[in-house]
Amino acid sequence: MALTTLDPRTALVLIDLQNGIAAAPTVPHTGPEVVARAVELANAFRANGSPVVLVRVSLAEDGSDAAPGRTEAEGAGGPRPAGWDLIVDELSGHDGDITVTKRNWGAFHGTDLDLHLRRRGVSQIVLAGIATSIGVESTARAAHEHGYHVTLVTDAMGDMDLDAHDNSVRRIFPRLGETGTTAEVLALLGSAAR
Repeated sequence: MALTTLDPRTALVLIDLQNGIAAAPTVPHTGPEVVARAVELANAFRANGSPVVLVRVSLAEDGSDAAPGRTEAEGAGGPRPAGWDLIVDELSGHDGDITVTKRNWGAFHGTDLDLHLRRRGVSQIVLAGIATSIGVESTARAAHEHGYHVTLVTDAMGDMDLDAHDNSVRRIFPRLGETGTTAEVLALLGSAAR
């Protein structure tokens, strides 16, 4: 489904655009490309008076606050560089923005994201960030299940694996909402502001 509209109360939700993740090699869009597009979106949402939510993941070095289930993948614990979990400078420092810290892939479980959105009357979220198939997809799934209209900005996200990114964009996202580009979202936001 092509991008059709933005609700009057739409929030921008940016996933894991923090120092340690935005610096990782991603495809098809690099971390700096994703951040640059996210900055464009955030500036436009702020100018429109629409909420901007910056989601970051932060875990204890020993992994004790990570999801406890058994997996075949290596654990997420271990030492990380100082400041790895801080929002990138290009997006931080705006007093009206909402910051949500998560301990899971998705931004809803175990956080106050839904409360922030509902208190502001938000009915739609626009999602972007890193990684497409992990944090962004998990958040999109939960947003859909929470009854939000979901818009996914596919040129403002990247993944460590191109096949995983493509699977999310082509197979999963159309079942959860509408997809579009940064330019398309900005055009809709501009027409809604008039």
